[in-house]
Amino acid sequence: MPARRPLAVLVLLALAACGGPAHKDDTFVDAGVTGLLDIELTECFSDPEYSQLAGEDVVLYLPCDEGADNQSFMFVQAPDGPWDRAAVAELGWDECGRGFEQQWTSQDESGLDYYPILPTPETWADGDRAVMCAVYDPDGQLEDSVLPRADSVSEGGAQ
Repeated sequence: MPARRPLAVLVLLALAACGGPAHKDDTFVDAGVTGLLDIELTECFSDPEYSQLAGEDVVLYLPCDEGADNQSFMFVQAPDGPWDRAAVAELGWDECGRGFEQQWTSQDESGLDYYPILPTPETWADGDRAVMCAVYDPDGQLEDSVLPRADSVSEGGAQ
């Protein structure tokens, strides 16, 4: 399957070049992508891209003021238990959605959108319970930090 990955990236890049808003969901990127676990709260980062050197998709930290594809705005801790992707995704969408509405009120007013980044079965088995909430501009790159109130960004958690 690795031989198909470059083709898939080319298809995605070709589709992105066609214009129109981008939509990212809970399958866009996950904790198994190299570099993602290094991204901290409020940091900006690239979309995953195939790296010939690494031989896999990677995500890179980028200073927000240099243009980035995404910014982390919150982390949600999933409860312990067996891996249940559907339940973790639902928690991520619910909690990230609440956090997004607290920060930006609505997608229409802000022009931004959000998505949860989930653990994988492998990272879950290693104790990873963090769901990263990421914000992005569906029409292009972020030009700077988009966090409206840095002092109100939280490390939320499921109750």
